[in-house]
Amino acid sequence: QVHLVESGGGSVQAGGSLSLSCAASGFPYDKYYCMGWFRQAPGKKRERVALFDSDGSTSYIDSVKGRFTVSRDNAENTLYLQMSSLKPEDTAMYYCAAEFAPCEVITETRADFGYWGQGTQVSVSS
Repeated sequence: QVHLVESGGGSVQAGGSLSLSCAASGFPYDKYYCMGWFRQAPGKKRERVALFDSDGSTSYIDSVKGRFTVSRDNAENTLYLQMSSLKPEDTAMYYCAAEFAPCEVITETRADFGYWGQGTQVSVSS
């Protein structure tokens, strides 16, 4: 059973930094996977922030490029999102997600991720 637990959210002033963690368990070691960070602000649709593929490739939405970095520690089975130069518009609930398919396939087929964490709140004040 796949289980994802996010941590590291909090409140910060604009220009500050935060690092989010997503502890994963129950991953089959021999399966291809895609993990991602998503966010949803009140009254807005959920948006994909960053993806990490099991082949090590990453992708980001334009609004966070150069400010956010997604990485994974395989030994710890933990996905990270390092956020810097935070802006008030980055305020949202951040979720970690996983699916057992290449990120490219999920993106091209617009498939949803099957496994989600409970979320962690990030608040950026101006």
